[in-house]
Amino acid sequence: MRRRAAWVLLFVAIIFGLVLSFPYLTGGSRLDVPGGPHYWVLVAHVLTATVALIVGPAQFIARIRARRRVHRTLGRIYLLGGVLPAGVTAIPVALWSGHLLTQVSLTTAAALWLVTGALAYRAARRRDFAAHRRWMLRNYALTFLAVTSRVLVPLLLLSRIPFGGPGVGSIGEDAPLMIPIGQTLGWIINLALVELLIRRHRLSGRRSDTKMGRQE
Repeated sequence: MRRRAAWVLLFVAIIFGLVLSFPYLTGGSRLDVPGGPHYWVLVAHVLTATVALIVGPAQFIARIRARRRVHRTLGRIYLLGGVLPAGVTAIPVALWSGHLLTQVSLTTAAALWLVTGALAYRAARRRDFAAHRRWMLRNYALTFLAVTSRVLVPLLLLSRIPFGGPGVGSIGEDAPLMIPIGQTLGWIINLALVELLIRRHRLSGRRSDTKMGRQE
């Protein structure tokens, strides 16, 4: 990931993280959930997911990666304080939604989130840093679902207007129908883009190796 892209990603993550978590820091909620355990599981999910969202981009900033202790500490905060609790709590939150697409899509995304995090950690323990970096990119693509889905939903709603969908004034009425679609497309698109980035990096590496071989 290029230096500027990592900083932009961090800036976007901070803005979205603060906006998304603010209601839960004040005892409110963006979702209609019952009180008691349901609410506190949701709060735990949102706040730990925010930790992952904000800490994640720091892993791709070259200056931070160069400081191994800082990079290692942030990585542990990201995985153990963010991804792990957020991924575990995402499953009951998805199942409580009552919408089949949301239940299937977000449970799948949560499972992939936990698996890619575990594989990234295992690769780091084996000192296979190239594989670690690839798995972390995939993992953060799933973390960034929190942003992508919230960008896609209004775009999906606006795209329906020219085809006889609701007018601008009543566009919010169809939002509950578009949210599960935006959530599903969000993590699929993110993973697809990251895979393209990984393959492009591998191809450029192979080409540079080939050029060096020819020069020798």
